[in-house]
Amino acid sequence: MSAPASGIPGWLIEVMTKVSSAPASWFSSYVPPPGGGRRQSAVLILFGSGPDGSTDVVLTQRASTMRNHPGQVSFPGGGAESGDADAIQTALREANEEIGLDPESVQILGELPALHIPISGYDVTPIVGWWYRPHVVTARQPEEVERVTRVRVDQLLEPTMRFSVGHPSGYVGAAFDADGMLVWGFTAGLLDRLFELAEIAQGWNRKDVRPLPE
Repeated sequence: MSAPASGIPGWLIEVMTKVSSAPASWFSSYVPPPGGGRRQSAVLILFGSGPDGSTDVVLTQRASTMRNHPGQVSFPGGGAESGDADAIQTALREANEEIGLDPESVQILGELPALHIPISGYDVTPIVGWWYRPHVVTARQPEEVERVTRVRVDQLLEPTMRFSVGHPSGYVGAAFDADGMLVWGFTAGLLDRLFELAEIAQGWNRKDVRPLPE
């Protein structure tokens, strides 16, 4: 991690010092299979300081017409292309294409271990960044992204906004109510694990398991 830009909360700096010693299994029970998944990809977990000075994170809602994960809330990102030098470049390029993010406005803090998403067969490398020069972002590819929003971290930490969701397959995992959006699955799992690793998570009822909406 390069010299930190001003305004980065202490917990975020601290958690990035712990990432290198945290195994992939801390973040997900699904790790890349031997030989790798069907495609390499990356997402950008982008934290920043909102207009009121509170720390927030950028989330997008995928288009309901998408073949994979329709309507789900996710981080900006997508599949690697041949011209990408690494996962960081993939994450920044995809964020630029999807929401118009200026890559020069972001300080990269580090990356998490590559994880696997069984339903799509993708191996995903999460990249953590600090948005030190925020600007307006919008859904530039409506066929892929329907909504872009910045959600306050203190809202995500609020115990009354947290619960678990159960999938008909038997999957049960962490979830958040974020500005009226249901955040679950891969995205919620990463936020949950980061908050736990940063030791800022507040006690919430993991036994409150709610079925996924139709």
